[in-house]
Amino acid sequence: MSKIVIALGGNALGNSPEEQMDRLERVAKILVKLIREGNEIVLTHGNGPQVGQISLAMEYSSANTNTPAMPFAECGSMSQGYIGYQLQQALQDELERQGVKKDCVTVITQVLVAKNDPAFKNPTKPIGAFYTKEEAEELAKKSGYTFVSDAGRGYRRVVPSPKPIDIIENRVIKTLIDAGVVTIAVGGGGIPVIKTNKIELLEGIDAVIDKDLSSALLAKLIGADILLILTSIDKVYINYNKENALGLDYLSVSDAKKYIAAGEFAKGSMLPKIEACLNFVEGTKKMAIITSLDEASNAFKDGVGTKIGGENND
Repeated sequence: MSKIVIALGGNALGNSPEEQMDRLERVAKILVKLIREGNEIVLTHGNGPQVGQISLAMEYSSANTNTPAMPFAECGSMSQGYIGYQLQQALQDELERQGVKKDCVTVITQVLVAKNDPAFKNPTKPIGAFYTKEEAEELAKKSGYTFVSDAGRGYRRVVPSPKPIDIIENRVIKTLIDAGVVTIAVGGGGIPVIKTNKIELLEGIDAVIDKDLSSALLAKLIGADILLILTSIDKVYINYNKENALGLDYLSVSDAKKYIAAGEFAKGSMLPKIEACLNFVEGTKKMAIITSLDEASNAFKDGVGTKIGGENND
C-alpha cells in the first residue's frame, strides 16, 4: 500500500460546471481503481481556468450591480469549494457504485507565501480563458491586466505566482489520510496567505500558487510515498512537438537539471511539473511520476509515464 499525492490539472476539468462534472465521472473511475488496490490518496487540483472565470464574473457583477467587489483570494477559495464539491461527489458516487466503504472530504487549504516574494513584481501564472492576441490586447487596455502567450495555445491573463513555504492545514490533512479518508486538498495550489505582523496573523493575497509545487510540498509534509502528476501527455518529452521528440521513461535528478538549464521544458507547461518533482524527490529518495490521466492507474508499471528520482536519484 502506498500513500500517493495525485495532482490533477485544472485544464483537465472542463470549461463549465456541467462539462467538469461529466469529466470527473471518468476521473473518479480511474482514482477508485487506485483506491481499490489499497492505496491511500490525497487529490490536489489546478484552478487556472475556473478562478479566472469566477474573478471575471465577480468583476462584472461589481461593475454592473451593487454587488461588493470580491478579493482574488476569496475567488480562489470559491474555486476550491466548487471544484472540491464536484470531485468529492464524483468520488463518493463511484465508491458507492463499486462497493468501497470510504469517506471523502474536501479541505479548503491555505498556503503560506512570503510577502516579499519577487513573483509579486513579475506575474507569470496563467489563469482564465484563452484569447487571441487581438482580444488580449483589447482586454489589457480595458482592465490593466497582463496577458501572455501560453505555450502557443493562445493568450491568457497572468497573475503573481509566489513559492509555497508551508501548508497551514497540513496536520489536518495528514490526520485524515492516515485515518483512511480520501482527501481533496491544496486546490488550485492553495489560497495564498501571508503573515502580517509579529503575532503572525494570516491574510489572503492576490496570487495563484503553482498547484504542482504546492502538491510536492504537501507530499513531503504528510510523508507521501509517491507524487503523481497527471497532465495531458503520456510522459515527459525532450524536443517536444518536434520530429526528433523523445519520450522519457526515466529521468534522473541530474539529467532533469541539465534539461532545465538547456531550456527543454516550457515555463507555462512542463517546467513547473519537473521542478515540483525535483522538490519532492531530492532528499526523500522517493519517486515522482508524470503521466496522463488515462494512464494514471498504470503509472507504476514499467514504460508508463516518466519516473523521476527514486532510491538512486542520480
